[in-house]
Formats: sequence, C-alpha cells, structure tokens
Amino acid sequence: MPLQRSNTADKFIVDRRKPHRNSDVARAVRKTRDRLSQQAGNPDFDRELLKLHARAMTSSAIAIPLLVLAIAAAGWLTGVGNEIGLWALFTLACYTIVTFLARRIERTEASDLNPLQTQRELLIGHFLCGLGWGWFVWLGCSTCQVDQFHVVKAVVLLFAMAATAVVTSSLRGALPATFAVPVALYAYAGIKLWMPVEAIMAGLLVVSLPFFAYLARDLNRASLMLLSFRSEKDALVAELETAKSMSDEARRRAEDANLAKSRFLASMSHELRTPLNAILGFSEVMSNEVLGPMSNPTYRDYAHDVHESGQHLLDLINEILDLSRIEAGRYQLNEEPVMLLNIVEDCCHMMELRARNKDIRVVQDFEHELLRLFADERAVRQITLNLLSNAIKFTATGGEIRVRVGWTAGGGQYISIKDNGPGIPEDEIPVVLSAFGQGSIAIKSAEQGTGLGLPIVQGLLAIHGGEFQLHSKLREGTEAIAIFPLSRVMEELPALPTAAVAAVAARRR
Repeated sequence: MPLQRSNTADKFIVDRRKPHRNSDVARAVRKTRDRLSQQAGNPDFDRELLKLHARAMTSSAIAIPLLVLAIAAAGWLTGVGNEIGLWALFTLACYTIVTFLARRIERTEASDLNPLQTQRELLIGHFLCGLGWGWFVWLGCSTCQVDQFHVVKAVVLLFAMAATAVVTSSLRGALPATFAVPVALYAYAGIKLWMPVEAIMAGLLVVSLPFFAYLARDLNRASLMLLSFRSEKDALVAELETAKSMSDEARRRAEDANLAKSRFLASMSHELRTPLNAILGFSEVMSNEVLGPMSNPTYRDYAHDVHESGQHLLDLINEILDLSRIEAGRYQLNEEPVMLLNIVEDCCHMMELRARNKDIRVVQDFEHELLRLFADERAVRQITLNLLSNAIKFTATGGEIRVRVGWTAGGGQYISIKDNGPGIPEDEIPVVLSAFGQGSIAIKSAEQGTGLGLPIVQGLLAIHGGEFQLHSKLREGTEAIAIFPLSRVMEELPALPTAAVAAVAARRR
C-alpha cells in the first residue's frame, strides 16, 4: 500500500511567474464562452457556416457537373443538337466559379472572412448556376425521339434540387437563389402550353421548391446545433485546461514544500537529539542520585518526570525523523541476510512485559522452515515492534494477540499481527494510515500515540518493495499484515559434494 499523503493542499494557487500562460488560458475560456452563447446571425457563427458550406461544395464538386455532363450526353444522343453542348459549357463554368469561391473560403482563416460579402458572392454564384438550369428548362427539341420531353426536364430539375438542398444547407437562401428562376420558367412554359401533364409537373416543381427549402433549413439548424456543441466542447476543454494548470501548480508547490520540510527534518537529526540526550542524561543522574542523595524527594520526582518526558519527546522526534527520511528518499537500507522468524521472536520477547501488565496473551504461530530475507534488520524490527505496540495498546485487559509468520501465496513472506480489540471503523482506515492520523478510538483512549507508527511501517515496506494491509471490523479486532515480496527471499544453495568439500579443505591447509 503506498504511503498516504495529505490531499488538503490549496488548489487555488497560481504561479505568478507564469502570467502569460494564465492569461492565455483565461483568454481562451472567455472566447469559447462567447462562442457558446452565440446565436444564428452572429458573425462568428456565420463564418463557421460559410466554412462548412465551402467544405461541402469542394467535397461534392464532381457530383452536379457529372449530372450536367450526363444530361448533355443524353440530349445529344436524342437529337437535341449543339445547343445542349453550349448549355453544358455555361453551366459547368458557373459551377466552376462556385467551386473556386469555395476553395478560396476554405483556405482563408475564419477570422479573416467578411461574412456579408462572402455570402453575397456565393449567392451570386448560385444564381448564375440557376440561370444555367433556366436555360435547360427553356431548351426545346422538335426533332427529339423522346416523348414527354418536358416531363424529363422536370424530373432532372427535381434531382438537381434535391442534391443542391443537401449540399448547400449551410448557406441560407442558396436553394431559392439557384432554382427560383428555373421553376418560374417551367411554370410559365407549362401554363403557355396548357397541357395536363406539363401543368401537373409544373405544380409539382412549385410545391417541391419550398419543400426542399424546408429540408435545407432543418439541415441548417442541425449545422448550427453541431457548431453549438463544438463550442461547448471547446469551452469545457478550456476550463479543464485552466483547472489542470492550477491543480498542477498547486500540487507542485505543495510537493516542493513537503520535500523541503522533509529535507529540513532529515538534516536536523543531530541538532534535535543532542540537547535531548543531555536532558535525559542529567535527569537520570539526578533521579538515581548518582552524585549523592537529594534532600527534597519532590526534586527527585521532578527529575524522574523530566526524564520520562524527555524520553517520550526523543521517541517522537525519532519517529518524525524516520518518516521524514522515508518521504525525502534519504532512508538508507543496511541490507543483509536476516531470519524473519528470529526477529519476530525477539520482538515478542521484548514486548512480553507490556503484554503481561495488561494480562494480554500473545500467541505465536510460526512456520519454522523459512528462508532468509535480504532486508534491513533494523527496519524489519521496527516494523514488528510498531505493529505489536499498536496491538497491545488497543487490546483490552485479558485479550489475545496472535502473531503469525509464514509464506505468502506468491512465494514471499509475511508478518501478521491480529488482536481482538475494539477494531477500526472502515471509513477511518485511511485516516489512521496517514501521518499523524488517529481514529476515534485512539483519541478516546488513555494511551494516545503520535499517529506515526503505521505510516512508518508503510514507508519501510515500500522501500523493501513490500506491501502493508490493514483489515479491521468494529468489535471484532484488527489484523495488520506486513508482506515482503518474493524478490527479497534468498534461495537456498545446494550442498557441495563430498569430494568438493575435501578439495576445499585441502586447499585451505
């Protein structure tokens, strides 16, 4: 389990040495919020719609010209004559102009576009294309081999209107500008001829034009909604960037401050311990009356209290310095082959007197065939003593503590210390695992600690590549498990053959 760190750092700290970054982020947030609040008709949204229209025109630049060429080829084959070729050239020239305008808009930055002028140029281009379709409507063919030639022209216009409605949906007014003249000419021709079929087709075209215009308007609304969603996404991204920059800066400053604190404490070991050692030594000499009896017994009691207080303060400083060295990465391991079983047994004997004073029974359940660990003996001993001390401290009189040492499923080794004390609420486990953290039971207990024992255990195990687990339930007890990984277990070397042993002994002689 990783070492718990405080997460209460100020998240609103901004590095004043980077004003350019903060101002850029704030400017991006304001810009995207303005875009998010735009409605149709706003110049920025009109620019985006013009860019969408230009992209649609360039991507479909071949579709309608292919339709024109197909119509020209079919008309020439049916005997319309050279006039259909002239019409095709004029219409293709008009669509080429519109495509050229679209490519120019697509290559231009949105901020450099003049929406009104660009929209006017595009509508003029579409109007010229509409003149081409009007010419197609006015074409006649007295020698054609196709019956109902006017019906064929109406069907072609319907196809062209449908394609134009889809392609030009991002530009308002493009469809009426293109097909208002052709539909009016067809209706005029139908009324002039006054043939039932031509009249029906003219009415169909007149009705189809507003219908396709309605569809184009719906597609335009969909494009506006798409732009709105994109603006909202840009706003969220900008705000997340702002929050991230502030959070990163606050985290960096908090980590720097924490590291500076840890380095300071780790380097203050001598300065803090030297005066305490003098206090402990002189108070012990005075309380034991080494230099002679003290006439006033109250002074002797005071000296004893000073010695106990100094010892408690020294233990606290040692724990703080150990934790600071661990956090600062300056804890040096003195690694050597150690027997985990022997260390745990020694620690149990050391804590036996404290357990007897509270009438607590310590049950040892060890697996005796354990290999050596390559670890720091002092650190392993400190881990065991901290866990045993906590178990004895919070176990009621007459309780039981079970100490187990054995193999893990992954091939490592573990120390388990389980008590039948009051337990820890589940929501308080992260608190007791943090530095200086104490649960509600520890606060109410008469034997309050510093709240550094378990964080030190976590840190020492993390340095060894191990893991610490804490399982507890209210009124059922607590189990603390220190796990050492497989990489720390030393393999047992095979015994040398008898001949090899004899050769080694001969060489030594």
